Amino acid sequence: MDAIKTVKDAITIGLGILSAGFGLKGFLLSSHFIDGGATGIAMLISDISHVSISLLIFIINVPFLWLGYKKLGLQFAIKSTLAIGLLSIVVAIVQFPDVTHDKLLTAVFGGVFIGTGSGLAMRGGAVLDGTEIAAVLVSKKTQLLKVSDFILLLNVLIFSMAAFFLGVEPAMYSILTYMAAAKMIDFILNGIEQYSGITVISTHSEAIRKAITETLGRGVTIYQGKSGYGKDGYINDARDIVFTVATRLEIPSLKQTILGIDPKAFIVQQSIDDTTGGLLKRKGLH
Repeated sequence: MDAIKTVKDAITIGLGILSAGFGLKGFLLSSHFIDGGATGIAMLISDISHVSISLLIFIINVPFLWLGYKKLGLQFAIKSTLAIGLLSIVVAIVQFPDVTHDKLLTAVFGGVFIGTGSGLAMRGGAVLDGTEIAAVLVSKKTQLLKVSDFILLLNVLIFSMAAFFLGVEPAMYSILTYMAAAKMIDFILNGIEQYSGITVISTHSEAIRKAITETLGRGVTIYQGKSGYGKDGYINDARDIVFTVATRLEIPSLKQTILGIDPKAFIVQQSIDDTTGGLLKRKGLH
């Protein structure tokens, strides 16, 4: 089983490297647009100094890989070092066609292929951009910055420098590239079945529980709570609170079922980054 997983991870990372390389050489480099993170820093320095982009991609990521080794383990560091090293080699020697000279298409699809590559590498247990390692470690050290905050601040700095050295227009297109890449990473990691948590507060909680478990085939968790102040006017009235997790495609039918039982039900929906264990797939219904 471990051997199969290793092969699967290697194929996934390999496809990610090819996708990211295609995004760089097939779209971005010829138009002098950049991405965010360490790759964006390498692209910006290469444009200014004319140093080889493939060499810079690896060199700039070395400190982050060292941090990854110290904090996240040897296996992660080895996978990521090999992935970034192979990406540098692909950028240096593989000839990709220059797909389009349209600036908007270049920005969007360059980001799509780079984001796809980064997402696939992450699914394989590696990274193609070391700044994400730093973001995780910084967020653990301080409560003031979340991972997303750190990445945002770093990229604001990178794109500000791009506007100064490359011009405002290339910097604006580069921001589009980064946004497209970020969306693709999110899609690759979470997919179309991204989960949402649904909390339901209702006086008909038992009927709602049965509908969710028996009709929709989802697992639920029941909390015991009391009414504070709401539509029904009852204060300190004990009631069960129903919590379930569903994919975003199932949310409309789930809400329709709940409101069909109790039109006054209070429904809270929140996105969930990840889940482990529990009944996440629909169980067989009879």
